[in-house]
Amino acid sequence: MTDTTETGPGALAGPVSDEQFVDALPKVELHVHLEGSMLPGTVLALARRHQVDDIPTTEAALREWYAFKDFNHFLEVYRTAVKVLRDEDDFALLARETALGLAAQNVRYAEIYFTPYIHAMRGVPIEDVFAGVERGRAEAYAATGIDIRWITDIPGGLPGADMRMVAERTVEYATTYGGTGVIGIGVGGAEVGVPRPQFAEAFAAARQAGLRSIPHAGETSGARTVWDSIEHLGADRIGHGIRSLDDPALIERLRTDRIPLDVSPTSNLRTGVVADYASHPLPTLIAEGVPVSLNSDDPPMFGTTLRDEYLHALRDLGLSRATVAELAAAAVHHSFLTPDRKEALLAEQRAAVAAALAAEG
Repeated sequence: MTDTTETGPGALAGPVSDEQFVDALPKVELHVHLEGSMLPGTVLALARRHQVDDIPTTEAALREWYAFKDFNHFLEVYRTAVKVLRDEDDFALLARETALGLAAQNVRYAEIYFTPYIHAMRGVPIEDVFAGVERGRAEAYAATGIDIRWITDIPGGLPGADMRMVAERTVEYATTYGGTGVIGIGVGGAEVGVPRPQFAEAFAAARQAGLRSIPHAGETSGARTVWDSIEHLGADRIGHGIRSLDDPALIERLRTDRIPLDVSPTSNLRTGVVADYASHPLPTLIAEGVPVSLNSDDPPMFGTTLRDEYLHALRDLGLSRATVAELAAAAVHHSFLTPDRKEALLAEQRAAVAAALAAEG
């Protein structure tokens, strides 16, 4: 196993830039999608390999393709892009590249969503999907030590689909093929017109099998989807959840029961959910005492990385280094790591922050 981290607490000396501070901080990512993490070069190479015609043919054209008009346009592009994933090797490549990209940002652990049903519905053998992501996960761990776990995501709002059946199949895939790699179940995609209570039975079965509940809610829809995710899906965490601020009673519930929100600011901007960084609700959620962490969601599609999100928090959201360090610690606390692993990572974070303070004199 090789440690590829080039920065660390001992590397800091003299005035510490924002970049140095963020790079030295050991991080955890809790909300990132595997399919949304395909690098532009990988999308183009796989499109050529499999002769997928409705994908742009240059990186410049791909970046233009990723200029989303709204959330529904984003979903349309997302579902087209995944057509390039056809076999076990493709999924292994994607999992390995995604994990290595996170490791290069000093991310030590990540819980990554992927959506097996959208591949099965295209005729990809589900065994190949899981074998591929597990192979890529193992290869990245062997190379860097980064630890990855999976959240199998139900694709909300598939046109013409029986969503209860889709949810049941997703849980079946997770429990049959997931092994120790899968730790949770989610529901993503469209929120508007996709009521969360319809997934209650599937989530109950997943929880009975020992999986955690991490649904998306309160991003493009209001606070009601967050309430439903708590009351009907037994949510351990909420993906996004920024519209919780619409309901003071919900904020009190999140704060009192310590139900975390996995927040992804640049994602919210790029899909038009929030107008700009200045109006993003993350600072307000922090001030309200809601448990939150910082995440990247679909980084290449949104032109970001987890590292960038930490820098945006400092520069565009106006958060202090102390608050950003607290967000990094919150991600550890909100993860499903074992207590001893959490404490080890928290100790590394405290050491990194102490080294930055010492370097500043």
